[in-house]
Amino acid sequence: MENVVLIIHLILALSLIGVVLLQRSEGGGLGMGGGSGSGRGTLTALGKVTWVIAAAFITTSIALTVISAEKSAGTSVLDRLGGNVEAPVDGTTPPADSDGGLVPPPASGDGGLTPSAD
Repeated sequence: MENVVLIIHLILALSLIGVVLLQRSEGGGLGMGGGSGSGRGTLTALGKVTWVIAAAFITTSIALTVISAEKSAGTSVLDRLGGNVEAPVDGTTPPADSDGGLVPPPASGDGGLTPSAD
């Protein structure tokens, strides 16, 4: 379901970009320019399409937020990591256990920072 909404969202985003770029510029950016002073003119068909696509885009944005919140309800990032796993000092990835989770490093009093006596 999330993938379907995401694909629709991306199509709407591209459509909104295209429709906005197709519209005629009225030359009134930031209130500058000498207009006729009659306020907003009639809404063109392209303007109506823009509003419809924008409303659908906002709706899919909210839907994706709700879906994402439902998937992560009751969990935190630390819960999804599988516990308190520390990264090794040498920058390598720790080995995975049979469940696919990370195996914590062996417990040592100094955190493995003592240089070896070679």
